Amino acid sequence: RFWKWSEQAVILGRCQSVLNEVDVEAARSLRIQIVRRMTGGGAMFLQPEGAITYSLYLPEKLLGGIPLRQSYQVCENWVIEALRQLGLDAFHAPLNDIACSMGKIGGAAQARRQGVVLHHTTMAYDMDPGDMVRVLRIGREKLSDKPAVASAAKRVSPIARQTGKSREETVQHLLQYFRTAFGGTLETLQPGELAAARELVQTKYGTTEWTCEIN
Repeated sequence: RFWKWSEQAVILGRCQSVLNEVDVEAARSLRIQIVRRMTGGGAMFLQPEGAITYSLYLPEKLLGGIPLRQSYQVCENWVIEALRQLGLDAFHAPLNDIACSMGKIGGAAQARRQGVVLHHTTMAYDMDPGDMVRVLRIGREKLSDKPAVASAAKRVSPIARQTGKSREETVQHLLQYFRTAFGGTLETLQPGELAAARELVQTKYGTTEWTCEIN
């Protein structure tokens, strides 16, 4: 599933501290939302037109016998090959990054529940590095003494700077590569699925209690 954020946002990993990762006042002044995902990993700064995001939903048995660390590479091999077709020297960088010689392209995270694997990836298509530096607190003084996973400072290399292709062209290329490799049909979200998602936002993922669980 390919999807896109509707607003600028900082997305925290499941076990990260808001205060240690985000300059909250700067985020408010720039109208950047702060949200928390259900999967682990580091904080991501996203702008709607500046990122490419997708999710894979798999029966856990398809990854049976594959160690967790290796499963990230297994789930990302297809997109790495598709990026290479666009001229990027993309490769897997353990544990969960897609990178090239110029820096990090994107990162993935996973969650496993009741025999199902959610694997989702965020890739930098283009971005305003100034806003990212103002909002993310990577490398700054730690403000919260609560145990939390910290983000690592990594040089980011957006796709647009290396290919010159539009975001839509890039997404269509990735989608076509996936369908050529694995088949499948195109579908859109149904009203019932959207209603269930909105309910989850209202009752859990959009609440202050969830976002600021580790403050």
